Amino acid sequence: MSDKANGGMEKSLDSAAYLTADAFARDKAAIFHRQWFCAGREEDMPAPGDHKILDIAGESVIVVRGKEGAIHAHYNVCRHRGARMCDAVSDARWGVKLDAGVVGRTMIRCPYHGWSYALDGRLLAAPQLQDSPGFDKAAFGLHPVAVQTWGGFVFLNLSPDTAPDFTADLAEPSRRLANYPLADLVTAQTINYEVNANWKLILENYNECYHCPGVHPELTAIVPAFKVRGGIDLDWEAGIPHREGAYTYTWDGTTRRAPFPGLSEEEKVRHKGELIYPNLMFSVSCDHAAAFVLWPLAADRTLIECRFLFHPDEVAKGDFDPSDAVDFWDLVNRQDWAVCERVQSGIAARVHTHGFYAPIEDLSLDIRRYIERCGEP
Repeated sequence: MSDKANGGMEKSLDSAAYLTADAFARDKAAIFHRQWFCAGREEDMPAPGDHKILDIAGESVIVVRGKEGAIHAHYNVCRHRGARMCDAVSDARWGVKLDAGVVGRTMIRCPYHGWSYALDGRLLAAPQLQDSPGFDKAAFGLHPVAVQTWGGFVFLNLSPDTAPDFTADLAEPSRRLANYPLADLVTAQTINYEVNANWKLILENYNECYHCPGVHPELTAIVPAFKVRGGIDLDWEAGIPHREGAYTYTWDGTTRRAPFPGLSEEEKVRHKGELIYPNLMFSVSCDHAAAFVLWPLAADRTLIECRFLFHPDEVAKGDFDPSDAVDFWDLVNRQDWAVCERVQSGIAARVHTHGFYAPIEDLSLDIRRYIERCGEP
């Protein structure tokens, strides 16, 4: 098809990029094993010894709060014989409880031969071996995973020796959201969705509103501007205006919650959104935020952890009720996931080799630019 015939539309990624196991393996190697990605919130591990075991594109990682308060992350594999140190699933399968994992909030112990490590990854003890001549404990720390934080979110990089500059991609979101107390917000509710669609399709869907009039009638009733040219003419820098009398993402566009402290007058009545590649979709209103953390499971399956964040002063109130925002978002989310699954199943047709981006979907093209920048694994 000639450029003249397609009306200036640009081709999407090839269909195989969303469908095949080989493409998913390349995504894991080039992106989730090499780039910074969001892995949760600092509030998930408030005290020393608090920890999470994460599966990150097939790699098991221990994320733990250290005694000094810093967050550390390590590959979940002992340096001795390679045993997985934390594995509740295996213990449950065999009906046993091995003396291993994060023990006493002070150390990480391997179940196989008892090698133990400090929460920061240093080898503390190797039974029957640590006093052997020439054995250097400093050479046998856990394999590290790099950790950074931004706005209360925890970011990891599985290849710390070659990790790109963490601050580069966050410079603009940090500037645009500077007035929002992101690090202070707390999670009031979380909804997990398993969507039968490729993670890239979900990001593309988030980054355009060409689909909004047909898919999101309730949303466009609150934000009529989304009905006009796919929102491409909106000033995303200044925030998105709501209909007259509305100022937040709830059923009627209002709420009893106070606006976040420090917002400009414009930010008190507008909404902002950020897509932080590769897996954080973040939408913030004057009184709450919705954070979507994507966990790719397979070429055609993605777990989406949707967290609803509020100011702690509001959460502490006896009559705090987040349902006006949570229920509204849940409907909008399910509409998105349903249409993304339609795309995933549709592009598997033998006649479909690629899609097209209409001119008003220009922001969706970012996924191609991001993947090109990440390069080959």
